[in-house]
Amino acid sequence: MEYNEQDQIATFDKCVAFLNEVGIQTSFRSIGEESFLPGLLIENGNIVIDKDSLQHPGDILHEAGHIAVVPSVDRPRLTAETIIKRKDREAEEVMAIAWSYAACMHLGIDPAYVFHIDGYRGGSHDIMESCGKNEYIGMFMLQSVGMAKAGKKGRGGISNPHITNWLRR
Repeated sequence: MEYNEQDQIATFDKCVAFLNEVGIQTSFRSIGEESFLPGLLIENGNIVIDKDSLQHPGDILHEAGHIAVVPSVDRPRLTAETIIKRKDREAEEVMAIAWSYAACMHLGIDPAYVFHIDGYRGGSHDIMESCGKNEYIGMFMLQSVGMAKAGKKGRGGISNPHITNWLRR
């Protein structure tokens, strides 16, 4: 799905409002070259957004997924550097993918907004195809840490993921 500029702004604003609502704080400022992804920085468990250098607005949902899936005790010290060093980082990456897909479904956003062609080491299409077949990578892990449960059947008999807690306790 292609987003025109007005749709991009409305979708971005919807994502930011959702994140703030579930407890992932966002702020806006210039961040220069300090970030792993252009225009985004995770700082003390919050997302800092540089609108002038943000290349893919949907990345905010995936980065928020990283914040959401770590235990609450670790969240206040979370940065891109600490995410990479976490002992469970691979599992948390997979959970962040599932979380961000579930956020798209919850918000009524096309998953291509998050899983854009430039992300996920070329695997965006495979992720969306897998989710479209009800094979939600990482959803069982979200269920095992008390963040999700199996969803009800939706359109076409496909069961959407259901997040019960948007932030891990």
